[in-house]
Amino acid sequence: MLLTSAIVDCAAYLDGKRAPGCTTPEVALAEVRARGAGFVWVGLHEPDEAAMADIAATFGLHALAAEDAVRAHQRPKLERYDDVMVTVMRTVAYVEHELRSVSEIVVTGEILVFTAPDFVVAVRHGEHSGLSGVRKELEADPDRLRLGPGAVLHAVADYVVDTYVDVVASLQADVDLMEEEVFTPGTKIAIEPIYQLKREIMELRRAVNPLAVPLQLLVQPEMPLPKEVRRYLRDVSDHHTAVAERVNDFDDSLSGLVGAALAKIAVQQNTDMRKISALAAMFAVPTMIAGIYGMNFEHMPELRQPWGYPAVLFTMAALCAGLFVVFRRSKWL
Repeated sequence: MLLTSAIVDCAAYLDGKRAPGCTTPEVALAEVRARGAGFVWVGLHEPDEAAMADIAATFGLHALAAEDAVRAHQRPKLERYDDVMVTVMRTVAYVEHELRSVSEIVVTGEILVFTAPDFVVAVRHGEHSGLSGVRKELEADPDRLRLGPGAVLHAVADYVVDTYVDVVASLQADVDLMEEEVFTPGTKIAIEPIYQLKREIMELRRAVNPLAVPLQLLVQPEMPLPKEVRRYLRDVSDHHTAVAERVNDFDDSLSGLVGAALAKIAVQQNTDMRKISALAAMFAVPTMIAGIYGMNFEHMPELRQPWGYPAVLFTMAALCAGLFVVFRRSKWL
């Protein structure tokens, strides 16, 4: 009997209902093939090579596909090995964070779905991509389960794309807040959080956009899927297209936002330099006068006059005050 901690759930489904007693892949598969109806659905979480080798031997999975399931980090794709389809999907999750912080915003995972006429093997990587809710939803709808393994493939794809929608909605709020901060007059801009958000958007785009091709292939008539499942997948593909367009819009918006932020930082730096220059000019006047009277020549005007010292101080103060007024009116100070 096959026992592994990587198995999250295993069941045989006959006539749209979960068959009792089929709690291991070997028993479930034997039951389904003995009856000549139904299918097996096995869920795995981050299996190691030994566990995946056992699963591959039980279901006859290709060695290359089994290797991909262990290593993960695959691009979304659709492959066929005889009567087994392998669909790779990237999962994403949003991480709550402070707007000005430089931290991870989007975490990614992976789900590989092996689909054959009498079984589905779903291998997931990442803690955020649990499929227990998908299984419960399907078990509550026997009519969909009667459609076979294709119904499970559709449910997983629909779940993944729905998480894309949720993550995009959260990122939309981040982008809106960042735009408000950048374009609010008088605010100090930290460019690092903008770059971080743009990097996370790029990671999201790498997860979302490549899934378009597999979804388009799955709806083709030559795919070994029921017609009703292909209709469901067409709807998923439409939702995915909308999400991908929004992600691309985010990337364009953030590129413009980076340019605006850099321009605002340049303006802030120019303002600071003008203030520094104005202060330097104001200090240069008394420094020049003090330097002249510090040359210690014997014959200098007003050197021995009793009013010479206060006159020089008054002149310094008057010139500095005049420069302050000039710079203030010019908005340099």
